[in-house]
Amino acid sequence: MNGFELGNDGPTIIVVGIDGSPTSMRAGAYAAGLARRQGAELLVVHVVGGMAMAGLVPGAIGVVEATLDENAEQIAKQVEWGAEHAGVRAQFRSARGDAFTELSRIADEVRADAVVVGASASAGHRIVGSLAVRLVRAGRWPVTVVP
Repeated sequence: MNGFELGNDGPTIIVVGIDGSPTSMRAGAYAAGLARRQGAELLVVHVVGGMAMAGLVPGAIGVVEATLDENAEQIAKQVEWGAEHAGVRAQFRSARGDAFTELSRIADEVRADAVVVGASASAGHRIVGSLAVRLVRAGRWPVTVVP
């Protein structure tokens, strides 16, 4: 046996996507509670979409990147405080790119047992497909969608 078992008794690592929206923050709280009850580690992933940088004049890119880094730092501090408050082991990662691609890559990389995300509030996702629906369709982990 290789020491790693998918589908063991409860999750050992839970990945949660956080973007600062109300539904993602509820997803973070739900995932923290789940991690605490299951004795699992929580990996909080903050993904900044590549579209945030598109179409900017070259001089503005540095300002936008600094703002995005500052937002990620603030979320990382919230994660640290929340993990301590909830009594869970948590890590924070920030990534740039498509949320589905990055969450999937990281969940596969850490061999996540579960993925938790907030429900999309965007009407445009009815056409393109929400992050949650795309993760469920991938079928690689149990996915919990928090309203």
